[in-house]
Amino acid sequence: MLQIGGLIVFCGLLTQTTALLEALPLGQDLPSDPTDLAGSLINAINNGLLSGDLLETLRNLPIFDILNAEEDNYHNLVGNLLERLTSMIPLLNNILDVKVINPQLLELGLVQSPDGHRLYVTIPLGLVLNVKTSLVGSLLKLAVKLNITAEVLAVRNEQGRIHLVLGDCTHSPGSLELSLLDGVGSLPIQNLLDNLTGVLTKVLPDLVQHQVCPLLNSVLSNLDLTLVHDTADKLIHGLTFVFKV
Repeated sequence: MLQIGGLIVFCGLLTQTTALLEALPLGQDLPSDPTDLAGSLINAINNGLLSGDLLETLRNLPIFDILNAEEDNYHNLVGNLLERLTSMIPLLNNILDVKVINPQLLELGLVQSPDGHRLYVTIPLGLVLNVKTSLVGSLLKLAVKLNITAEVLAVRNEQGRIHLVLGDCTHSPGSLELSLLDGVGSLPIQNLLDNLTGVLTKVLPDLVQHQVCPLLNSVLSNLDLTLVHDTADKLIHGLTFVFKV
């Protein structure tokens, strides 16, 4: 009798569990740790940017061409400065080049808007600019840090499918940092540094932004469908899943 009674209790518990599972909307999984979702999203974006050749894109930034296009600023910078340089260093010719070395994708940041309907992804980038001439070699090296901030939204298309889209994507105001790593400490070089820093502050953020944002848009379009569904579902319903540490 005791065995029969235990079996009846077990069957009752099994019936209740089955009823709870059937009460869930079709296709909905049991609740999971929301921090896992945020971490999975960040990892997927990070891996997508790297596999999308972000670092190679940064390495090939046409900085020298962009600087040359800044006629009012850079023409005077190159022309006038090199006249002063060549008067002090006879072997220095007037071929100045700027190359990107050691590009890096630093740790991504993720925050959720107060209403829970938007995400903001911070993409911190680091690189080194090597300023050189063909005869003298490296004149100076500049360390560069810049953050790109992107808004991510969940939308539902005409077929009723939800997906993640890129909203505003721009360089974070005031996030550009330029610092001297290596260089000759002479007056002409200091003048070069001052002028070059001024021009780079003007052109570099937009240049990087125009390369990174389309790549991020592509990454969002190719995320795992389950990850997209889970993330978009949270955003559409304004459910918090990104928590401050």
